[in-house]
Amino acid sequence: MRFRIVNVFAIEGDKLSGNPLCVFEDARGLTDGQMQGLAHQMNLSETTFVLPASDPRADARVRIFTPGFEMPFAGHPTLGTAHVVRSLRGGDRVTFEMIAGIVPVTASADTWTLRAAKPPTTRPPAGNRAELAQMLGLAATEIAGEPLWVNTGAEQLVIPLATVEAVRAVRPVPELIARLGLSDTREEAMAYVWARDANGELVVRFFFTSHGAVIEDPATGSACANLGGWMLATGRPLPIAETLRQGDAIGRPSRLGLRVDADRQIYVTGLVIELAQGTLVL
Repeated sequence: MRFRIVNVFAIEGDKLSGNPLCVFEDARGLTDGQMQGLAHQMNLSETTFVLPASDPRADARVRIFTPGFEMPFAGHPTLGTAHVVRSLRGGDRVTFEMIAGIVPVTASADTWTLRAAKPPTTRPPAGNRAELAQMLGLAATEIAGEPLWVNTGAEQLVIPLATVEAVRAVRPVPELIARLGLSDTREEAMAYVWARDANGELVVRFFFTSHGAVIEDPATGSACANLGGWMLATGRPLPIAETLRQGDAIGRPSRLGLRVDADRQIYVTGLVIELAQGTLVL
């Protein structure tokens, strides 16, 4: 079985930036258990498996697994898998069939753009601002807007903070994030925090739980799309174009592009760099 390792939301000239992804080029014949086992073996935040599409609108079916469970949609696996599929089949436009829906992806050189899997839905969190701030290890005054659960394909808790310093100071409390940050649709708890820096860029961090530990993600495309959904829900004027900085706190700098058009469509953009190819025998 052939696989590739790519880095997504990478920075030009830095091959070890961005969020790593493993892509199995042809997953026909694998069972669900084998896919889950391979994702656990690779031990990256996600591993993807390319299959023939069952929907005539799609070029391929893609399944996304964390080391512990399958996801309906995720941003960096979508962009990274598109990069691999293009190298196998050609063309700068790929449409994927995913659990969350049909996801089109387009390329300009090695920079890829996806459209969010579905229009955003939102709901309020269980905790109030003081409780959510305590969950993040912050004072309540550091929460600068309305926290919301947002779902454009994978539900996440989006929490706006007052300053970049507050974003950098976040230290999630495991027992509180496990209670207040637990989604109705996923098997992990999480929190996505952000603020605008002096240059007008957004500094963001995404935390999630795994086996009782809180882990920080280098780059989170689905959360970037959900931030676009948060902006729509809170009345941000359209169109929207933002650059997001993520991963610096864990030595894995990443850059993400967010765009929300006047027609309320949400797009996420990032550079993909291929790092390695290999063969695995089961």
